[in-house]
Amino acid sequence: MAESRSRLDQPRESGHAPRVRVDAEAFGRWTEKLARYFGTARYLVIQTVFVVAWIAFNVVAVTTLKFDPYPFILLNLAFSTQAAYAAPLILLAQNRQTYRDRVQSEQDREEARQSKADLEYVARELAAIRMTLGEVATRDFLRAELARIEREREDARELLGES
Repeated sequence: MAESRSRLDQPRESGHAPRVRVDAEAFGRWTEKLARYFGTARYLVIQTVFVVAWIAFNVVAVTTLKFDPYPFILLNLAFSTQAAYAAPLILLAQNRQTYRDRVQSEQDREEARQSKADLEYVARELAAIRMTLGEVATRDFLRAELARIEREREDARELLGES
């Protein structure tokens, strides 16, 4: 036991530290919704109205009611905090979209491979059918052969009849 506590290549075991479990998929869906909302005109209008109201209140209000006088440090802190959280959430949403695009691209490539293999198979089958049809006797070929045989027969009769 004393040896395992002094080893630096192994993490310490802590029996009393609570672990927070987060459903990564649910969190990812939530970040995508939030990222989509940050990109809307509605969000920009609401944020603009909020900032204008904040500044107007802190400029016009009585001195005792001003909670964030000019240069509006609390407002800057709120925006900094929002940006600190919004940027990673948007990046997470983009990473999830990139992963979905990669999976879709792989599926598209596999479908294209399968389609190409199917097309090649059909082309080979069509070539085999054409070759087989090339060996099949046509009506004109049969008529010509029958006419040739008839001529040979007549020639043979003439030779036999003359002898």
